[in-house]
Order: sequence, then structure tokens, then C-alpha cells
Amino acid sequence: MNRSIFLTYLISPLLLLSNYARLPETGQITTSARSTKKKQAALRQADVIIYGGTSAAVMAAVQVTKMGKSVIIVSPDKHLGGLSSGGLGFTDTGNKEVIGGLAREFYQRLYQHYQQDSSWNWQKRTEYGNKGQGTPAVDGTSRTMWIFEPHAAEQVFEDLVREYKLTVYRNEWLDRSAAGVTKKAQAIQSIRTISGQMYQGKMFIDATYEGDLMAAAGVRYHVGREANSVYGETHNGVQVGVFQHGHHFKTNISPYKVAGDPASGLLPEIAADKPGVNGSGDHKIQAYCFRMCLSNHPDNRIPFSKPAGYDPARYELLARVFASGWRETFDKFDPIPNRKTDTNNHGPFSTDYIGKNYDYPEATYERRKQIIQDHELYQKGLMYFLQNDPRVPADVHAAMQQWGLPKDEFTDNGHWPHQLYIREARRMLGTFVMKEADALGKTNVPDPIGMGSYALDAHNAQRFVKPDGYVQDEGDIGVHPDKPYSIAYGSILPKETECSNLLVPVCVSSSHIAYGSIRMEPVFMILGQSAATAAVLSITKKVPPQRLPYTILSQALRNDKQRLTL
Repeated sequence: MNRSIFLTYLISPLLLLSNYARLPETGQITTSARSTKKKQAALRQADVIIYGGTSAAVMAAVQVTKMGKSVIIVSPDKHLGGLSSGGLGFTDTGNKEVIGGLAREFYQRLYQHYQQDSSWNWQKRTEYGNKGQGTPAVDGTSRTMWIFEPHAAEQVFEDLVREYKLTVYRNEWLDRSAAGVTKKAQAIQSIRTISGQMYQGKMFIDATYEGDLMAAAGVRYHVGREANSVYGETHNGVQVGVFQHGHHFKTNISPYKVAGDPASGLLPEIAADKPGVNGSGDHKIQAYCFRMCLSNHPDNRIPFSKPAGYDPARYELLARVFASGWRETFDKFDPIPNRKTDTNNHGPFSTDYIGKNYDYPEATYERRKQIIQDHELYQKGLMYFLQNDPRVPADVHAAMQQWGLPKDEFTDNGHWPHQLYIREARRMLGTFVMKEADALGKTNVPDPIGMGSYALDAHNAQRFVKPDGYVQDEGDIGVHPDKPYSIAYGSILPKETECSNLLVPVCVSSSHIAYGSIRMEPVFMILGQSAATAAVLSITKKVPPQRLPYTILSQALRNDKQRLTL
């Protein structure tokens, strides 16, 4: 990248919105520039190459190192940890007893962090309410901390990098063209990044939320919601009229610019298309948002300013919801230490930017950047609307005035989270597909490598006009499993005929609705560790991971305190 382009990326405020904002578009690098970079770049080699900067990527690298093999993390992100360090501090865990291995160690390290008086800058430890999901946030019995600030989580990941002397190359984006992955027979030989750098390994792990390496390696995958008929499920596909979390319009709200007048046109943020037949499949995916970390401490609070391009009209639908008497604005301002929140979507119109992410999984880097920017501007505009618009009820307005972005979080990104919540993108079609019944604990899956226990949790996928002329949301599902469930080894394995040296612990082989439970950060850490164990054992045994004897793998996982079954 020449100096003028580099300065443009540094200076442009729209390009400083997230990890993804620093993306160069593939087309912006000329052939000659690529050739020069390729000649200058040395080949980087390791036994295991991990692509991604998520929590799964870090745990996988730690495990490879502990098992005595060399590893390189090729991270498109500057900040490691993904959502775990990107605002999701009110951990979705389910039954915490099934979280073992390095994942449990992560939460134990956070416990040690919050045992230090110096970690409590904005409130006394005794003032923290200790609210968690199912157990106390600070669990003294197991010495774990399940609720935490973003910077504390990122520090744990950086501590692991330092302690295990992990080799991490940041801001390295996979070249997603045909030249990005070199294969011999069915095995990846090397990958190339947009900078022209080459990475060669014996085993590869795709630990991204998007599954870009998996796709570039020719592994089959699915995007969207399958029809219920595909896997014999109940809660997949279109789910009109199914309301399990309260994230729907509970009263009749007109979707039209002039209430009750279809000729006036639709309000913003409502699709004109019909939602589809219940149980049918579509290309839609559950909505994304930023998990905002907010502060109500006067000395650590930055008020929301009016974002560029702010249009109050796009929030008219929320104004009508307020006018109907709705008052659940603060129900997902979940408290984390130091008078901060992990703020998530709640209600019929909230931080989820419904219907604006359908093309994200397959999109070019440049298009993804636009989608992320659009999400950020929508969400910042929503916060400004809540704090300033006269249509917001006085009690909500006054309460919102107490909140702002924390001065001590995301300090190099305008105090805004550096990671968009990619709730789902591509999902591999691997050697075993995790299905609804598996994630509800109703089956015994083959060759378990970890466990999950959270509800089958899918956010809304679309907002539409009902036949009666009122607006409604669709796609919000929350079904609790009968018991914690095991996750099959085959769900992180491509078919050997497609790729014989790749493991995929994040974009796992799963139906849309089963992924609604599997997609939790502790599970990604668990599967990252298990994928790394399988990769190292496959190298040692000189077999593809698809042919690795499960007895050898399971024993190694148990030795590392992974929880495989109840």
C-alpha cells in the first residue's frame, strides 16, 4: 500500500470504526504492488497456522504451544479476543460446570484480576451487585469471574500471548482470491494475505467468525436458515408469530410514514417483502449489533454526540413504540464492574440492525466495511435519539442522560467497540452436522470434544408488515435444552475429500438453530482448544484429522480438563 493510501486509512474518520475499518479492498492493491510485496516477504512457517484473532484463535495457539508444536496466529484484527474483549462482558454461559480447560482458565484469570483493589477504579468492590447469568458474577467457590470489562478481557488474552511467547501477525487479511490458498491434492500447503505474505503449515485452523479460510479452501458451507424439513427440526426457518424473548411489537404499530396510510410509504427499517412461509428456508441471518460498553460514572462518561448523517426520522418507529406505553429501554443494560454495562438488544426496536446484514458473510472486505459502518452509525444515532429527541418520554430521556461511552475502554477507537457482533455467518457442511435435537440434549452425538448448554438463541432476522397492516418482527427464538449437550468432533471437520488439514472451531458444521446455542464465546474457546489438540495429534500420528483415532483425542482432551459429556 503506498503512502497516500496509508495516510487515507489513518485519517478518514469513517475508516476508524472497528477492527474491520482498516481493511484494504483487494482491488486497491495492484498486481505490480503485490508482486513487489511478494518478493520482499519471507515465507513464514509453523506446524499450525491459525487464521483469526478471536478467543478461539488465542486458545488454539496456547494449546498448540503447550503440546510442543510451533504455531502462528495470522490475525486480521489488531485487538485479540473477538467479542470476548469487544463488549460482550456479561457472558452467555448456561451451565458453567461444562466449561473446562483453557476456557475455564480464562475466567479464572479474570477472577484474579478483580481480586486486586487496583482493578476497581470507578466503584468499590462491595458496591458491585454481583449479578450473573445463573450464578454470581464473582464465583468465589470456583474462583471464576463471568462478568468483566472489555479491557480486562483483552489483557488476559495479551497475557497469554506474552506468557506462551505466541507469534502473532496482526492486520493480516487473507487474500480471498483464487491465489489466497495453495492446495496440493486436498491439503492446504500455504495461505497468502493481502500484504503478499505467505504462511506455510502442516495444519490450519480457521478461527474467524466469517469462515473466510474455510471458504477459500473449497470447503462447502451454508448461509441462512434451513427449512425445518432439511434436518427434521421445529425452530429453524421462518418463524412468523413465534415470540419467545419479548423482542416483538406487543401492540399494533403502524409501519407507514403517515400512520394508517399505506400510500405514504413505509417508515425506515421495515422491509417491503413478505416474510415467507413458516418453516421454510431463506438466505436471512439473525441481526448483528455492537455490544456497547456504557458508563454512568460522571468522571468516566462521554455523552453521545450527534453522528454524521443523523436522521431522527429513521427512529420514528421507536417513538411510536414509546407512545404505545412500552418502557423496557434499560432491561439489557447488564451491569459489569466499575459502573459499566454490557448493553444488548432488547425489545421490538433496539440496537439490533434487523435485515441489514444478509450479504455480510459472502461480501467483499470493502462491502463488509460499509455494513459495519452502517451498523455503527445506526446504533450511535439510536443512542443520540434516546438522549435528545423530544419524542422520547421524559423518564427515559432523563435516565439515558446518565449514560455515555467509557473513557477507559476502546481508547484507540473513539471508545466504541472494535468488534461487531457477528452472531452467525457461514456455517460449514462438515462430516457431522449439529442439529436442533443435538443442541437440546436429546441425542448422544458421536465423538464429543466439548459441551454447550445455552438456549437455542436466535435474534430477529426480519421486520415486515403483517396482512392486517401493522409491523412485526420475525426470527426471535429462545428454546432451553433439556440438559447440557456434547458437541461432535465431526462438526469442526470438513469432509476429507474437500480439505484434509483444516479444522473449523467457530463456523462449525451446524444448522442455523443449533448454532444459536453453540455460538457462545466460552464454547468457541472450548472448540478452539479441542481443534488445536486434534491438529497436533494429527501431525504427530501423521494422519489427517478426519482419521485421527478418537480414543487418542478424547484422552488428551480429558487430560487437559475438557468436559466432554455429563
